[in-house]
Amino acid sequence: MNDKNTNINEEYLEIFQQLICEQLARAELLKEGSSFTDYAQADKITVGIIPGDGIGPVIMTETVNVLEKLLADEIKSGKIELRPIAGLTLENRVAAGETVPKVVLAAIKECDVLLKGPTTTPDKNSGLPNLESANVTLRKELDLFANVRPVSIPELGIDWTFYRENTEGEYSLGSKGIVISDDLSVDFKVTTTAGTERIARAAFEFAKANGKSRVSIVTKANIMKKTDGKFLDLCYRVAKDYPDIKTDDWYVDIMAANLVNPDIRADFQVFVLPNLYGDIITDEAAQIQGGVGTAGSANVGAKYAMFEAIHGSAPRMVRDGIADKANPASIMKAAVMLLRHIGMAEKAAKLDSAVNLASESLNMSGTADGNSAADFSAIVMKHL
Repeated sequence: MNDKNTNINEEYLEIFQQLICEQLARAELLKEGSSFTDYAQADKITVGIIPGDGIGPVIMTETVNVLEKLLADEIKSGKIELRPIAGLTLENRVAAGETVPKVVLAAIKECDVLLKGPTTTPDKNSGLPNLESANVTLRKELDLFANVRPVSIPELGIDWTFYRENTEGEYSLGSKGIVISDDLSVDFKVTTTAGTERIARAAFEFAKANGKSRVSIVTKANIMKKTDGKFLDLCYRVAKDYPDIKTDDWYVDIMAANLVNPDIRADFQVFVLPNLYGDIITDEAAQIQGGVGTAGSANVGAKYAMFEAIHGSAPRMVRDGIADKANPASIMKAAVMLLRHIGMAEKAAKLDSAVNLASESLNMSGTADGNSAADFSAIVMKHL
């Protein structure tokens, strides 16, 4: 090995050592655990409203209009506050040189739950700074370890709920990979005992509380033996505490095929997955339901929870001057999940039904001849 290679190895070994030390410290913190917020005991619940980028302000405006009508009594009494949070836009993030500007993060942490529109992450060829995904940063800063996505298609017998680990895996160090040379780049994947056990327990607790009889673990443990293998083993360890629930495991590529297999897909109920696989599989599931624009997403931790649309900011629609044609169904479905989370099940059911009626009656194609976000919210409010 020549001197040049020796110097490179020493430089990157130092970086790698620093990453390992950071993750070991995080693993120790996770062991301490924390108690979940009891919203039933809260005198006031503050809902942070984050419009986001692109079509985000359009769909969020209509969603807030709906919530202000649905929650009029609770807002008037002071039980609920819908608090706008400005500044989580690509322009502001680039100007600040921060994925989530400190002043914005401070405002977010003053809220109990968040309703968030889509935010843009600069891609490699954008010419913008290498900012991490705002979602990834918020999940880590607020310790939102569980990404929960329900997919329901009654006519196909499908009733799925996905529990995706949200703070580890490939995404946890996504901006800290190393470009060693023109010929070699390295990224990292993280799996901790406490991080895996808590997402597994969340999935099994959901199954137990909702009368579900099956939890399916999805990994690539045959290839990623240290990280996915650990995830799989720990999920089975947690499963022993739930003997009445059937537990099985699948490789992620096979599960991707299972979800489009009409002979077996309705048999699945609850899934627990590492971060990257959960991201991909839940988008596939949403597409089966009718597209990523039709599903909401919850990101849940002990203290905070964030609810969002699962689609992107649709810059094409903004460029084409048709942002007003954006479909707000996904962010309204996220609002349904938010209401359930804070204990307002009846309000959630009413909103869910109204959103379904609007989706069935309008042409939300996202094109110039389609219905608008305002048309959608008008139908929703009519049925509240």
